[in-house]
Amino acid sequence: MAQVSLGFENVDSADLVNRITTALMMVDGVESAEVGRHGADVEGHVRREELIRVVQALGVKVK
Repeated sequence: MAQVSLGFENVDSADLVNRITTALMMVDGVESAEVGRHGADVEGHVRREELIRVVQALGVKVK
């Protein structure tokens, strides 16, 4: 299982952290996602590009 780390900008509420967590957990291949205001660590068999696409769809800029 691989781990992918993402960095975020402008995540300033618990609601948005929860929305990101939910979106990441819904991606096929994701086993776990630890999400905070500054980024996420995701484990599973998934491409980084797919995770970035999902997070950006919520209006969050990924570093």
